[in-house]
Amino acid sequence: MRHQFQAIRDAGFDGVINLALPTSDFAIEDEGSIVTKLGMSYFHMPVDFGRPTTNDFQKFCGVLQATGDRPMFIHCAANLRVSAFLFLYRVMVEGTPEHEALLDLHAIWHPDPVWHVFIQSQLRSQSKQNL
Repeated sequence: MRHQFQAIRDAGFDGVINLALPTSDFAIEDEGSIVTKLGMSYFHMPVDFGRPTTNDFQKFCGVLQATGDRPMFIHCAANLRVSAFLFLYRVMVEGTPEHEALLDLHAIWHPDPVWHVFIQSQLRSQSKQNL
């Protein structure tokens, strides 16, 4: 993966957002240093796969909104956290119809019970705020 950060930069990404735990399989201990030495921004926001929180998602949204239109490469250990957070971001922040975003999420995975409950709770919290 180390050599891939150069390719990520060359593909036009301005930064990397890492949602994986530092103890995840294939974690790169000095990932932040590698990325920043290549001139990209680096954000490490570890999300416990078994216990995602509203705070995790809010931090993710904050970073995406702060980076604006700058292209960000977002990854985790297996693209499951990323796909779930991007599903929620697209629906809750960008206004993408839920059924459309769900097709993209399901192309990656069908969330397990923990993530299904988390996703539904985030969507419900948005619905309550819109009342």
